[in-house]
Amino acid sequence: MKKDQLEEIKDQLKQKGYKLTTQRRIILDSILDNQDKHLSIEEIYKIVKEKMPEIGLATVYRTIMLLNDLKVLNKIDLDDGCSRFELSNSEQSHNHHHLICIKCGKVEEAEDDLLESLEDQIEKEKGFKVVNHIVKFYGVCKDCKKE
Repeated sequence: MKKDQLEEIKDQLKQKGYKLTTQRRIILDSILDNQDKHLSIEEIYKIVKEKMPEIGLATVYRTIMLLNDLKVLNKIDLDDGCSRFELSNSEQSHNHHHLICIKCGKVEEAEDDLLESLEDQIEKEKGFKVVNHIVKFYGVCKDCKKE
């Protein structure tokens, strides 16, 4: 899966006139290896720095912003004071929903689009075509409930 994703991203970069440089490759590898973690730029930088100590924060920042502009990454706000990033899924028409634990801060994804019927109802009743939505559920995760 990771190799297919990397090839798809490489093609996206090439189509827009960008190359997959060594620095970009290491940054992408770090994101692909940690897909489930919703990392901030600083967290990505720490991971990348272990693999490439000479890389600067500015390079990581510029690369993340480029990947976000190219829609390779989605920027998400989980109400923790920093922007986080996750890989875009070209097969999804909407962003998925996030489950945020108010005790430990863990973030899980709810893969199902729970609001499709509501979007249809809004379009019928209001004539408003919803193109995307962001939903965050706050609660206590199963691990914290055990404590």
